[in-house]
Formats: sequence, structure tokens, C-alpha cells
Amino acid sequence: MDASRQEGMAIGRITEVHGPVAIIACEPLPSLGQALRAAIGQDSCLFEVHQQLDAGHVRAVALHHTGGLQRGTPVYDTGAPLQTLVSPSCLGRLLDLFGNPLDGGPPLEAGRLSPIRKPPTPLRDAIGTGFVLETGIKAVDLLCPFVKGGKTGLFGGAGVGKTVLIMEFMHAIATIHQGVSVFAGVGERIREGHELWHEMQRAGVMAQTAMVFGQMDESPGVRFRVGLSALTYAEYLRDSLHKEVMFVMDNVFRFVQAGSEISSLLGRMPATVGYQPTLATEVAEMQDRILSTRQGAITSVQAVYVPADDMTDPAVNTILGHLDTTVILSRSQAGKGIYPAIDVLESGSKPMDRHTLGERHYTIAEAVREHLARYHELEDVIAMLGVEELSPRDRLVVMRARKLQRYLTQPFWVTAAHTGLRGVSVPLTQTLKDCDAFLAGHFDDVSEERCYMQGAMEGAS
Repeated sequence: MDASRQEGMAIGRITEVHGPVAIIACEPLPSLGQALRAAIGQDSCLFEVHQQLDAGHVRAVALHHTGGLQRGTPVYDTGAPLQTLVSPSCLGRLLDLFGNPLDGGPPLEAGRLSPIRKPPTPLRDAIGTGFVLETGIKAVDLLCPFVKGGKTGLFGGAGVGKTVLIMEFMHAIATIHQGVSVFAGVGERIREGHELWHEMQRAGVMAQTAMVFGQMDESPGVRFRVGLSALTYAEYLRDSLHKEVMFVMDNVFRFVQAGSEISSLLGRMPATVGYQPTLATEVAEMQDRILSTRQGAITSVQAVYVPADDMTDPAVNTILGHLDTTVILSRSQAGKGIYPAIDVLESGSKPMDRHTLGERHYTIAEAVREHLARYHELEDVIAMLGVEELSPRDRLVVMRARKLQRYLTQPFWVTAAHTGLRGVSVPLTQTLKDCDAFLAGHFDDVSEERCYMQGAMEGAS
């Protein structure tokens, strides 16, 4: 937010500065969540009030770099909580927390200021999750399907393909469903953000995407609030423009880390494994705003970094409780060249039932999972004794499971420039038809190589 947007009035002075946290002597005392402003030379520094220490002092977290800030600096009340500028022209743009352009383009036009913290839509106006939302990605649509208006988490350690999979989902929303996407880059490395921006342009979906970045080098206050700012854009596109919105957040764990950093700066006693005592509340404040109304749907995909690949981490467990679908990305799958590196036995979806999916989809998905599970059980036996020692039935299951495992790989549109393989998108009906044929033995004579990194299996039998 520019200083010129809200002039406000002087309410006090800074008495102490501790990195990104300042103690401000105020009269009158601003309310919690209020946005305050102080001048640093020709620039402005915004603060968000987090604590009222006594009758005359507040502790506030800076949302800009505090270099040059000093004691005695006058502080002004902006007259509002933190706000961002929402506008129909946000699509195709790269923005910061406050709606200012980061792409070198002109400011947003015909916009209005909207607070980034607000209560979720009332229950009477919300609607439940809907039908399966096809992505064209075989492993996802078959075994851990998305639902319209639901929340999906991509879990995995560093380098297993979370960001690539997210970009493919955004491509699917734009090309298959003609919807729009809002991307929240929470704690992104500047290099990664730059590459992602250009990849989205090359993939041809940037025109239907708004990207909101709070980068790794910025204040923890920015990284903590940028997800809520992006969610404000998603709500605006849903409610005002009646769009079907994909809300993408990369990475939720960095949002939790920023909250932990702020909690320590505010002097709170750490809780389990050093996380902030307010962890569950902070995660719920964001997750409960991701829902659908009669005006439109917000479907969410969230990348979640798993520290040390430990799924029992308290932050990971807290996030898991809010999700409808969990997609677990496995380092061992990536090591075998299986991309997307989805561990289909660990991944799952709450709507994975006959009522939601239909009898045929559910039956085929369970049969595929059973084949892959039996193959996983027998891997150690095969490694020690060889596949020849298995019973004829188990050999047949293993052969089909290996082909199914390779069939569930596919080249992505967003990686075509790097891999040289043209991306493919496979309709769910085709995926079900192919998997049914694998299970029935129609592809028993087809080599495993023919199944790898392909689209549909038409003409392979």
C-alpha cells in the first residue's frame, strides 16, 4: 500500500526497534490488526499491530525492510487494517501483498481496497464440494481425484516435483475448465518466482492467472500475510466476477514458518517441536476462507514442504486436517523415473467412494491400487529370489502392476521445453478404459517401455 493511498494522522512515535518488530508509543491506542505507517526517507514502512502492551504502547510487525528506521520516528494511522487493491485487471499480473505491480507494468485500474483479513463466508451462503474436477493427469484423476470446491495438498520434500505439478494443475484449469487461477508465492526464492512467471507465460496460461508474491528475502510479516492477500483476490474473482477459481499456494509450510518467526519475535513461548502456540488457529484462519458459494467455487491446491520427509511433523498434521485430497510425492518414485512421483498407496481422497465417483471409477481404482499394493509387498522377495520364484498368479499381478505403474506416468505441458516431450492430457473416461484393459489382460503382450511416458494406450494392443 502506497503512503499516498492513506495519509492518516500521527498517533505516536517509535520507542524501540527489534529487527522487523517495533514498539510504538501511541495515543490513542490502535486496535489489533490496524495498519500503521512510518516514513523512512522518501519511502514508507507499514506495520501491523499484533499486541497491546499497556495503556500507551503497542508491538507491531513491519511489512517492509526496517533499515533506516530509528527511535522517535513519527507513526501515522492509515485508518484501516491491512488492505490490498483488487481489480478485474489483476489477471495476467504479478503483484505484491498490497496489489502493487512487480512485473514492471502499470498499476491496477478501476480497483478498490479490500481488507486481507476477514471472516469466512457465512455457513448459510456456502455450498458443499461438488463433482470430480478432471485435471488430465492420469494418476491424480484415477486414484486421488480433486473435487470442485475442495482442498488438495501436495506433500513432499525438496526437489520431488511439487511446483511442476502445481503448474500443470493451473494449465489444466485454464485449458480444460476455462477457469482462472490465483497463485500465492509464499517465501518463494526470487529465482524460482522469476522462472515460474516465465514458465506460465510460455505455457500460455498467464493471461488467466494472478500471481501474488511474498518473497523469501522479505519481512516475516509479508510472508505471513501474502497467502491471505492472494485469497482476497480469489474471493474477489469468485464473488464479483463469478469465476471458477483455482487457488494455488506454494508453500504452506513457509506460511507456518513465518508465523513461527513472528511468534518468537512477539515473545510467545514455543509449543510442540518449537512451533508457535497459535499454529492451529493461524492455519484455520486461512483454510476456512477457502470455500464455494452460489457465485462460484474456489478449489485449492496447496504445496506442503515436509521437513526431513517426516509426515508426523506437527505443522504437516495440522494442515492435513483441513484437506479433502492428499497427494504424497515420493523421493523413491522420483528415483525410479516415475513422474509425476506420486506414491499412489499413500495418497488418497476423502470423496473416494462409490457415491461420489460412481461404481465403475471406484471399482477400477480399487483394483489398480490392489495390484500396486501387492507388487509393493513382493518387491523384497523379487529383489532376493527373483520373479521366477513367485506363483503364476503373483507373477501375473506383478507384470500388470509394473505396466500400470508406468502407464500412470505422463509428460507435462509445462515441462515440454525442458524434456523435449510434448505434454499430454488424458480424459478420465480414457484413463478408466485403459486401466480396465490392463486389469483384463488386454495389454499383457505390450512391453513396459510402450506404457512409459505415454498418453492413452489406443492402438497398443
